[in-house]
Amino acid sequence: MDSLKVSSRSNPNLVAGALVAVIREKGYAEMQAVGTGALNQAVKAIAIARGFVAPSGQDLYCSPAFADIEIGRQERTALKLFVEKKKK
Repeated sequence: MDSLKVSSRSNPNLVAGALVAVIREKGYAEMQAVGTGALNQAVKAIAIARGFVAPSGQDLYCSPAFADIEIGRQERTALKLFVEKKKK
């Protein structure tokens, strides 16, 4: 599965909607953020997505990890956020 790529200019509401759609389809989603601004938007999106799924009695949890990626021939460190439905 491809990661949902989040930038500092991403709209957290739109990212949250995409996140919930992927989780409903696959059961989990992976987000990728490079930099503090992008990570801020990704975390906001996860919080908003939790609000989207709460009325159905579900909750989400997130596991962060580092990943080495290449952007424009430069090695960068990204944060990958694995988001899943919380098991009951």
